[in-house]
Amino acid sequence: MRILSYIIFATITFTFGTNQIFALDGKISGLIFGDYYWVAANHNNAIEGENGFWFRRIYFTYDQDLSKEMAFRLRFEMNSPGDFRTRTNLQPFVKDAYLKWSLSNHTLYLGISSTPTWDYIEKFWGFRPVEKTLLDLQKFGTSRDFGIALKGTLDQAKHVHYHLMLGNGNGTRAETNEGKKLMASVRVDITEHLSVEGYFDWDDRPGDTDRLTIQGFAAYKTEYYRVGFQIASQNREFGPGIDSKSFQLLSIFGALQLQENLWGFARLDHAFDPNPQGESISYIPFSSQAQSTLLLLGIDYLHQSRVHLMPNVEIVIYGDNNGFSPGTDFIPRLTFYFAWKE
Repeated sequence: MRILSYIIFATITFTFGTNQIFALDGKISGLIFGDYYWVAANHNNAIEGENGFWFRRIYFTYDQDLSKEMAFRLRFEMNSPGDFRTRTNLQPFVKDAYLKWSLSNHTLYLGISSTPTWDYIEKFWGFRPVEKTLLDLQKFGTSRDFGIALKGTLDQAKHVHYHLMLGNGNGTRAETNEGKKLMASVRVDITEHLSVEGYFDWDDRPGDTDRLTIQGFAAYKTEYYRVGFQIASQNREFGPGIDSKSFQLLSIFGALQLQENLWGFARLDHAFDPNPQGESISYIPFSSQAQSTLLLLGIDYLHQSRVHLMPNVEIVIYGDNNGFSPGTDFIPRLTFYFAWKE
């Protein structure tokens, strides 16, 4: 996929030329966010005391309307390694590459596009530069997949929303098996302020290692505050003759406008089971030996249009597992975010 990214980027830039790209009447946009971080305390003594700057995301996006109904997007992403070990330059990869066809209240996507897993939840959370949403953070799904998707509304009042997708199940990476992943979400806007969403996916993985995920989300918002509650369960198979296991998680979060350009936010995530992939989570590795509770607190200061400064702190407290309890993680950060568009 990395080689493909370079080929596409080089083809656009050098074959057509910069002036011709802009002559296509497309739109170029992008964003950057990252942190100055300090690992003040950590269950892993090897990274305790680490501090520095990193980019957790850089986007470069090109959008073009092909007709009144059809459009395409090509987006590249880069980010700093988040494992506290790797020293390498930032390298781009394809994050979005899709053709979409819109008709009435429905839109069809072909290519690499957003999955239904946390698409709405992330928008409602509103602080992706600070942290991923629950399932994204804990590696219980992917934000993108390569396949075909259909999304839209089922009623004229646009109160019932759906998002269906059939994909490879490998995110932005290449397909390596015959299995596919089916994803579906339905959201109902009960009132102007209250919404609920249900989500389901089945990931057909090789070697009897399928995964089944269900998720529920409730959201309430006004002009000055919003709150969300998310609960999810994922059943994982581990191969022939091995018992499957279910993992349960929940997240509660809220945001409150303190001044015209200042918001406060808080979030609590709880994993009822140790996450086997916890230590591989970028930028904030979790212990894989015990259940965890993440507490996130911060403020969002809008310095000027599209420029945000977000001081925050992440605290991870671990439960007891047969007499063993990992040490608490404490990571203060100054998060920065800015975006641009043509």
